[in-house]
Amino acid sequence: MAGDWAVELHGVRKRYGRGGTAVHALRGIDLNLPHGSFTAVMGPSGSGKSTFLQCAAGLDRATAGTVRLGGTEITGMRENKLTALRRTRLGFVFQAFNLLPSLTVEQNVVLPMRLAGHRPDRRRTAEVLAEVGLTDKARRRPGQLSGGQQQRVAIARALVTRPDVVFADEPTGALDTTTAAEILTLLRQAVDVHGATVVMVTHDPSAAAWADRVLFLADGELVDHLDRAPADRIAARMTALTAPASYARAAA
Repeated sequence: MAGDWAVELHGVRKRYGRGGTAVHALRGIDLNLPHGSFTAVMGPSGSGKSTFLQCAAGLDRATAGTVRLGGTEITGMRENKLTALRRTRLGFVFQAFNLLPSLTVEQNVVLPMRLAGHRPDRRRTAEVLAEVGLTDKARRRPGQLSGGQQQRVAIARALVTRPDVVFADEPTGALDTTTAAEILTLLRQAVDVHGATVVMVTHDPSAAAWADRVLFLADGELVDHLDRAPADRIAARMTALTAPASYARAAA
């Protein structure tokens, strides 16, 4: 039934270029992610992690296959409808925070509502700022905050519309270990307390260990997964993936 899954990818391929110089970034991804789950995606450099996230989130169009978000097929969706869907039903957290420096914390958080043409919900904004511990920073600008605080703003912005799915691209990549753990705690709470679905690309086994499931990509294909695994086991699997001719052994 449509809507049973938060994220569905069926036969998703992504090719850049044509002919002999074509790069096959994704080679037929089949995946169903349940609502209220936290999934980490890992893989060696060039494995297709970023392309996977961009295609799953509708930021880039797949060359072949279908993508559904919350039961809605986005594969052939017109750009204006896709943009509207991203603003209302998806949340994004990036390594570089992507906050507007001229806006206050509160103004950054309500931006998805404004861009969607909706009147900002001040009560909801206050709720998410309280959840990320920034109630007293609402009137400050991003330049007055630490990196960890800026990423908290980004998480509040991602959650303010109660999205179907939050896509996080290396959300702890620019943070120290302690601050990274605080950010991952917030993402974990979004899943456990609010029923959000989080899909996170990361290179860090310690970050991936916060997820329910870790998916491993290699050469544009899903080659393995681990459920509720500790960081050392995730790191060992990544080491196996980066060793020459080890993809088949890692998947066995």
